[in-house]
Order: sequence, then structure tokens, then C-alpha cells
Amino acid sequence: MLDFQTIAAIGFLIILTIFVFVKRKNLETKQIIPYFLYFSMYRTKLGLKLMDSLSKRYRKSMSYIGYFGVVIGFIGMVIISYGLISNIYVLFTKPEAAPGVGLVLPFKAKGVFFVPFFYWIIAIFVIAVVHEFAHGLIARTHNLKVKSSGFAFLGLVIPIIPAAFVEPDEKELRKRSHKEQLSVFAAGPFSNILFAFLFLAISSFLIAPLANAVIEPNGVKVTDYVEGKNKSKFPAETSGIKIGEAIQSVDSNPTPYVINLSSVLRSKKPSEVVAIKTDKSVYKVKLAGNPENESLAYMGAYLEQSTKIKDNVKAGFGEFLPNALIWVYGLFVILVVLNLGIGLFNLVPIGPLDGGRMLQLALHKIFDKEKGNRIWGYVGLFFMALIFVNIVAGFVR
Repeated sequence: MLDFQTIAAIGFLIILTIFVFVKRKNLETKQIIPYFLYFSMYRTKLGLKLMDSLSKRYRKSMSYIGYFGVVIGFIGMVIISYGLISNIYVLFTKPEAAPGVGLVLPFKAKGVFFVPFFYWIIAIFVIAVVHEFAHGLIARTHNLKVKSSGFAFLGLVIPIIPAAFVEPDEKELRKRSHKEQLSVFAAGPFSNILFAFLFLAISSFLIAPLANAVIEPNGVKVTDYVEGKNKSKFPAETSGIKIGEAIQSVDSNPTPYVINLSSVLRSKKPSEVVAIKTDKSVYKVKLAGNPENESLAYMGAYLEQSTKIKDNVKAGFGEFLPNALIWVYGLFVILVVLNLGIGLFNLVPIGPLDGGRMLQLALHKIFDKEKGNRIWGYVGLFFMALIFVNIVAGFVR
């Protein structure tokens, strides 16, 4: 039976599909794979007046922020490039390792980084608006014309992922100095990275203390099973422990936190039989050897901290307000992770991404334009291959 989040996600896709069909004459669509993979844009003037107002009022400050964003952008490019290269090495040397890149969608599927629908749609909206508004704001700071703003949709037969865009005058942008162009390109990723740390500060110093005051640990939840080589099963799955159960003790040793469970398991040996008590039942589990170090005991489960509302809080405030606070805290965690992840991903040195355009300008400065474009093309193909391997690995592992 479908849960509410899945039903909401399906409903959203239906509404998005209807919107795209009704507005099809007003859309500009680029067919990547005709009628299968495409990108559509719906132009508006939303936000342009605010960009003009802020850029005029804070022109000097915005200029400095834009140039600082260039520095952060190139540092981020190095970090994400190194991460992609090292992750490929890990994928080929450690088959159980997780891919470094994946699709972020509100559906549970192999190879997909699942985010519950309401978290996903709010996060996508915030990330897109912050990213594109920053591009437009820095463009207007340098007196570059911004022709339009609007909504965009990445489609796989039907529109799947919503986005946003601003459209600076590209001909005018190419005539500007490299420094100004770089600041416009870097503005989007830099703003996402900046907002990731802003959301982290808010969640760490405001929301987390409030959430910790109303909840208490309730064991360690099993969120999924680890799949072994040739689809072999590990003890967590074969013992009968169900996904969603919270492990509360091992051999009568309490495990309220993940660190407690890890500590107990480190004291055990492979092939040792332990009694694992969950919030549902008690299981006899014969531990396996860790694939990365056969001398260490291993359950073979993905885990996360399980919590519950404190009894005194529930008695005083009921369940709605504490659950709402916990939900908001979860939203901020997602906003931190996705702003940082998508901000860095936009700095990958691939043609259409901001990082690709930044690298192209840098190569033009170091080499002549023709040689710079040739090197830029090779670099882009290399990183496209890395991303493709990562995404495919998520679906086939």
C-alpha cells in the first residue's frame, strides 16, 4: 500500500505534467534524447525588480561577495573533482562502497538518494531560488541585463525534476572581464554552499537544542540490509530482524545510541552468536566477518539513531508540537545536505555547469582560446564519464 508521501509525489508529477502540457506553446524545450530526455524552460519576470533593488543598494558589498565567491568556487571545484576521482578508485577496489553521485528523488529505488517528498519539494525550491537569484543579483551588480527568470523542468518522458533559472544577456556577458564573468558563474554554487552553513548554524544552535529537549534515544534503527557479493545475505537479514526495528541491546548490553552498538560489536568476533533485542522481538544472530576486515564482527545493516518523544513532554504538550519540531529539524538537515551537495556538484568542471564555465574562462586566461577549449573539452568528457559510472554503479550494484 502506498504511503502518503508517495501519493503526494505521484500527485505532484501529475500536476507538473498537466502544467507542461497546457503551457507547451510557451515553453522552450531542448531535446537531449528526443521525446525521452529533455529540458524545458518557462520564462517569467519574477524576482527581477528585487535583484535590481538589492544590486543598486549594496553594489560595492555585492561586488566583493561575488569575487570572494570565485575563490570559494575554485576551491570547491578542486574538492568535488578530487572526491569524484577518489570515489571511482573506491568503487573498483571496494565493491560494497556506495557511489559518490546519485539521483535525488522522492521515490525509494536502487541507485536513488531518497528524500521524503515534502522535504524534497521544499529543498528543491529553496536551492533553485537561492542559486538562480544569486546569479541574477551578481549580474545586475555588474550592470548586466537579466532578460528573464522562470521555471525549468528536467523530463524523462514526463517532467520529473523542477528547477529555476535566470537569463543574463549572454552576448553582453561574454564582453565583460574574466573577473566579472567568473563572479556571475560562481554566484549560484557559492550561495548554495553559504546557505548550507547558514542552515547548519540555525539547526545546530537553535533547532537541535529544542529537539533534544523533547526527545530521547530509543535504540538504533535498521534502515536497510547490506547486500554482499553475488547478492549474498548478511546476518541482520538472515536472522529475521525487520527493516524499521530499533536495536535496544546486544547480549543485555544497552545500545541507546549508534556508538554504543558499534562499541559492543567491536568486542565480538566473527561467527559468535549474540542475542539482539529490538523494540519488537529478540533474535539470535550469528555474526559474520566484515568485508573490509575479516577479523571484525559484522551484522550487515544500515543503521540510524532511533528516538522517541519523552513521556513528560508528551503528557504536557501532546504529540503534534514535538513531532512538528522534529520534522522541522529533519528539514533543516536535508537543506544542509542538499545545498552543500548540489552547490558542490554545480562546480564539477563540465561544460553546461557553472564549474565548467569557470574552468573554460580560466583555461582561456592560461592558454589561448583554441587550446583552452580543447583542454576544457577533454576535462569535461573525463568528468562526465566519472559521473556516469557513479550513477550506473548505484543501479547495478
